Amino acid sequence: MPLDRLILIVVCVLGACAVTFWLAGLAIATLQIPFAGLVWLPVVLVGYVVWRVVMERVMSAEDDHYDGMDH
Repeated sequence: MPLDRLILIVVCVLGACAVTFWLAGLAIATLQIPFAGLVWLPVVLVGYVVWRVVMERVMSAEDDHYDGMDH
């Protein structure tokens, strides 16, 4: 596995952990404040954009030009 892909996986896992904690805090706040549910729409949109960026990076054939090199 190339080093850049390993680092990308580690960053994604750490980011997912951070987002999970943030969403848990947001869910707790939603239960206490009635209109905090309006925050969910931007959260979902940001999550979708992040997902698309990560998938574009992983699936891009142009960025894999180092994969064919012998080390």
